[in-house]
Formats: sequence, C-alpha cells, structure tokens
Amino acid sequence: MLSRIMNFFGWQDEVEEIYEEVVDEQEMLPPKKSQKVVSIHTQPTIRVILSEPQSYDEAQMIADHLKNRRTVVVNLQRMRKEQARRVVDFLSGTVYALNGHIQKVGTDIFLCTPDNVEMEGTISDYVHQD
Repeated sequence: MLSRIMNFFGWQDEVEEIYEEVVDEQEMLPPKKSQKVVSIHTQPTIRVILSEPQSYDEAQMIADHLKNRRTVVVNLQRMRKEQARRVVDFLSGTVYALNGHIQKVGTDIFLCTPDNVEMEGTISDYVHQD
C-alpha cells in the first residue's frame, strides 16, 4: 500500500508489468489440407522405330519391335516391289496377331502400331500426273 501512495505522488517509478503472449505459429495458420504431389511425367518414354529394310530377312526384326509394343515406321522404297509386298504381308499378319494396326502413310511407307497405340484418320494416296 505504501508503494501505491508513493506512485500516486510520483515519488516512485511505476513498474509496468509486461505480459507476452506466446502463441504457437502452428495455431495461427489455417489447418492444412492433405496435398497430393502428382508428377506430370507419369507416362513412360514412347519409342518410335524408323526402319528401312533392304531385304525380307529384316522383317522379323520389325516384328520383334512390335512385340515389344513399339511403333514402327517402315520405309520400303529401297526394296524391290515383290519383296516389299512380302514384307507388308508378313507385317500385316504380325500386327493382326498382336491386335495392332498397319496403315500406309506414303508411297511405300507404312506405320505399324501395337494395340496400345490408337490411330485416327487416314492419309489418302494422291498421285500427281503431269
């Protein structure tokens, strides 16, 4: 009581009591929702094989690529017509057995795809005659 009277007359310095509130930073932040991290690179690398066989013996190598679920572009322009026809027949059978697709995309150029690749549209043959 004596200190109050002395404070009243200004004879004693008033002691301020400072209270610090300790607030956990975690409490101030809004609750976090569970966030999922999604990779944008979820698809494996797709490999397209470009093949330019020069003999019928190379058709089996192309079929092996198709069995391994790779798309193959086959250019038969360097082969004789009879052998090129045999390669197309062989690849047609291979693609059929694998539930894939084969489509002509140019003069003596074929696109062979396994069953996990979808093809849309067609490319028409256009023969320019002068």
